[in-house]
Amino acid sequence: MNSDSTPNGVPLSGVVYTLSAGDYTADIAGVGASLRTLRHRGRDLVVPFEADEVRPAFRGAVLAPWPNRVVDGRYAFRGTDYELAITEPRRGHALHGLAAWHEWSHVASAEDFVELSFRVQAQVGYPFRIDLRVRYELTQSGLATTIIATNTGRLAAPYGTGPHPYLVAGPGRVDDWSLELPARAVLTVTPDRLIPVDLADVELEDDGAFDFIASRPIDSTFIDHAFTELERDAAGRATVRVTTHDGASGVGISWGTECQWVQVHTADQPVPSIHRIGLAVEPMTCPPDAFNTGTDLVVLEPDDEHSASWTIFAL
Repeated sequence: MNSDSTPNGVPLSGVVYTLSAGDYTADIAGVGASLRTLRHRGRDLVVPFEADEVRPAFRGAVLAPWPNRVVDGRYAFRGTDYELAITEPRRGHALHGLAAWHEWSHVASAEDFVELSFRVQAQVGYPFRIDLRVRYELTQSGLATTIIATNTGRLAAPYGTGPHPYLVAGPGRVDDWSLELPARAVLTVTPDRLIPVDLADVELEDDGAFDFIASRPIDSTFIDHAFTELERDAAGRATVRVTTHDGASGVGISWGTECQWVQVHTADQPVPSIHRIGLAVEPMTCPPDAFNTGTDLVVLEPDDEHSASWTIFAL
């Protein structure tokens, strides 16, 4: 553990935990248990940010007790209506859960791993108590992340989770890279508020614009969609790969069957300095607005536990 002291004490992004193993190094920021840096032989695998800055949006954060959006911040669960705070004002939704802007507590650490914890307290809009524990561990194979949620309250609770890394294949920006995304279906959304509409075949939707089952250049394609019907290997793992066009470098992320969805976003921004500088690839246990649709929603009964994991690695 490294507190990475600044003139004002703890950095703005929280306590820094520095990890190393083999050719990999990583920095975890305490606020949001966020992946701040991940490098292989000095090469960035994710878009980094500085320790003493407010984390840019949700870059690298752990998303829980829901990933993505709850439309209008409203949902019904087991016969009761709830209303969450609107945290995406431009579109009018509750975005990315309740844990991303809190300092997580240190549980244990060594040179190659750190475990952090955070309690989601029962509150207006989410009157459920969930204990979260995340473990980041570096090995020769990359950075493995596991998040475990335990319902320590008296009520059954709706739940979902996922990470928010922005992957970096190598030099350049998203337009300069190729994507391999083994998904047969894409969730279409409204163009203004990204409200889910329906599942579509990637080969048919928008003339195949979202079909990256075979690796191909991203070019100027805009993506901010959830994908499912994932192709998996014999061990049940799905893998997304982002590479430079010449294949000289790249980065991958893989995950198990607990995540049936993945959100991909080309990070289009009005500010040129951060426009399309990384590709967000977010394995998710459920799709956007699962609190309303119930699709793949995890329901944690009192004392229930749920685990999800993913690994980021160099290519």
